[in-house]
Amino acid sequence: MAERIVLHPQNPHQKRVFEIVDRLRAGAVILLPTDSQYALACAYSSKKSVDRIRSMRNLKKDHLFTLITDGLNGVSKFGKLSDTNFKVIRRLIPGPYTFVLPGTKEVPRLLMHERRKTIGIKVPDHAICQMIVQELGEPLMAATAKLPDAPDREYLDTKDMFEDFRHHIDVFIDDELPLESNPTTVVDMTQEEAVILRKGRGMENLEFAFAYNDHDYSEI
Repeated sequence: MAERIVLHPQNPHQKRVFEIVDRLRAGAVILLPTDSQYALACAYSSKKSVDRIRSMRNLKKDHLFTLITDGLNGVSKFGKLSDTNFKVIRRLIPGPYTFVLPGTKEVPRLLMHERRKTIGIKVPDHAICQMIVQELGEPLMAATAKLPDAPDREYLDTKDMFEDFRHHIDVFIDDELPLESNPTTVVDMTQEEAVILRKGRGMENLEFAFAYNDHDYSEI
């Protein structure tokens, strides 16, 4: 059964973060808070852990995974950026956005969309996420915290979420904040014109960033 670790959302206890990172390096799958919704995550280099999440979520081979990194250097290391996309993303991170980009050679084939060779990348505005990634020294591979037998369930509190996931994961990180109902905003930046695949948190800032950099975008 999973261990539940309570961390302060702005000032997480460093020793507990180190313990979580040690577990990740040993192959743990965790459930952690972000600046939008909770996410299933593991060290991106751990194929066994990635496969566990894929099996847990019953995901297809062409599922688009997301990397959680801690800044613009991480985004540009794992995603190919045009000058305009670089400027737009720079204005938006950290924040509640997932940017779909062509993957670089640094991204394992296991994580990229099989046909499109793309990867989702996000830099959450959440101290726990940032501290874990910085200490781990590599991105987290993340997927939405859902289970196939209840894909549309909305959790009222972290206690209910822990009850559902405790037999599937190794560590549950609880920041004891109210659960966020709005997901991240997902933006496909693989073409000259960006496409908003999903509206979520941060739309006002996103629209401003595109307008400021004279970057066209559309919505599906």
